[in-house]
Amino acid sequence: MIAHLAGTLLEKHLQRLVVDVNGVGYDVHVPLSTIYATGEPGSAVRLRVHTHVTDDAIRLFGFQTALELTLFERLIGVSGIGPRVALAVLSGIEPAELIRALRSGDLVRLTRIPGIGRKTAERLVLELKDRLPSEVPGEEPEVPHPGGELRDDVLSALVNLGYQRSAVEKTVDKVLKAGEAGDFESVLRAVLREMAR
Repeated sequence: MIAHLAGTLLEKHLQRLVVDVNGVGYDVHVPLSTIYATGEPGSAVRLRVHTHVTDDAIRLFGFQTALELTLFERLIGVSGIGPRVALAVLSGIEPAELIRALRSGDLVRLTRIPGIGRKTAERLVLELKDRLPSEVPGEEPEVPHPGGELRDDVLSALVNLGYQRSAVEKTVDKVLKAGEAGDFESVLRAVLREMAR
């Protein structure tokens, strides 16, 4: 199995690179993030590789970072998700954002990824929520949020009203920290007032 490639970039296509390693050209499928991170043909390139073997082909999938490779391998472990869909997912969302969306069950964000419908998004959350890397590079450790269950209920209500979760989280936390916590309805009204300013 090939796990790593280091060589010279021969060709660069949409979601595909050809890498020359000591005179052998490897055709490697990659997400858009890796395409953007690699230089022009003739430049040096290093890729972490997943070798995918089927009855009719051996395909190489390359990634710039260990996190992308880990997420790809988790994704293809989900029933109904093949390498092409997994690559499309990683091309449609940043790894850290994907992890946040899966952890929080943000189906709205997941279904904005091309090719991911609601049922697939629900399956991804169900099967991957507890199998994600615990630490994400560049992400600060999670600080416990004030409000606990009340916070979750208010956020859920706002998302159901059509607000984007990431856009309202800060406002909900601000209201709860300001000591305006009470019952569900009073907090929800306070958040809506704050957002209307």
